[in-house]
Amino acid sequence: MKSIYNYQDKSLEREVFGLKFNNPVGLAAGFDKDGKYFHQMARLGFGHIEIGTVTPLPQDGNPKPRMFRLPLDRGLINRMGFNNDGVEAMVQRLKKGKPDDIILGGNIGKNKITPNEKAVDDYIICFRKLHPYVDYFVVNVSSPNTPGLRELQDKKPLTHILSSLKEENAKIDQSRPILLKIAPDLNYTQLDDIVDIVNSTQIDGLIATNTTISRDGLKTDNSVIEEIGPGGLSGTPVFQASTDVLKYLVDKANGGFQIIGVGGIDSPETAKEKLEAGASLIQIYSGMVYEGPGLVCRINKALSN
Repeated sequence: MKSIYNYQDKSLEREVFGLKFNNPVGLAAGFDKDGKYFHQMARLGFGHIEIGTVTPLPQDGNPKPRMFRLPLDRGLINRMGFNNDGVEAMVQRLKKGKPDDIILGGNIGKNKITPNEKAVDDYIICFRKLHPYVDYFVVNVSSPNTPGLRELQDKKPLTHILSSLKEENAKIDQSRPILLKIAPDLNYTQLDDIVDIVNSTQIDGLIATNTTISRDGLKTDNSVIEEIGPGGLSGTPVFQASTDVLKYLVDKANGGFQIIGVGGIDSPETAKEKLEAGASLIQIYSGMVYEGPGLVCRINKALSN
């Protein structure tokens, strides 16, 4: 299978966050929440795979149904709610090893039952336990499906969480890059705050963006959308908003930190657009649902040309 999907070319290699990536295309978090499938997904030609979001304790997530396709819009709506087996179960799987040629990211979150004022404890637990096994970390405070989670994007709580993780990182000989994943629904003032926080805490970069709570401009009938109910919208409908956020942040960062672009990439053309907007790396998920596993190879071939 690897020979069919795995396209390699020296021109695709990237050094980002002090790590060497074989190519710029990664698998976004949310697909392999528990680290069960990264060996198989590595064979599809990804340069990196992000597992999670994982929480300290196992949790069931939100009631089903909680994942919906919008074929007319080439989008997905999900309200999974950080369903996962907990960080201990993930660690046991990671102890068996990972493919040598893949960069593995750990996306960490807080349990639903943990109050926001104690959220930092959950992030530290996941950070400590996963540290020996992943290459970089992503702090997820931007999922719309855990009540109150997005409030942690506010300046004071977010600075506290990131500063605490930086302190943990400094205690360990082999430090790991720490990234922050943000929502596409932040206004410019909030985005300016995010840039200030990245600069003040000295974390390594951002992932722009998570799913959106907006339902603007959808082709799917409004009655269907209302019947589906709340959740994060991903895929083609979020492409423009996430790319606009990316461009704004790249401009404000002024080369001070690097950003992974994610949201609505479903073709070599949209991949190029995201990279041209200033992303150092890109990630896909919903695009692969609609385009199939060959999308990674098609993007990498196009980028090498």
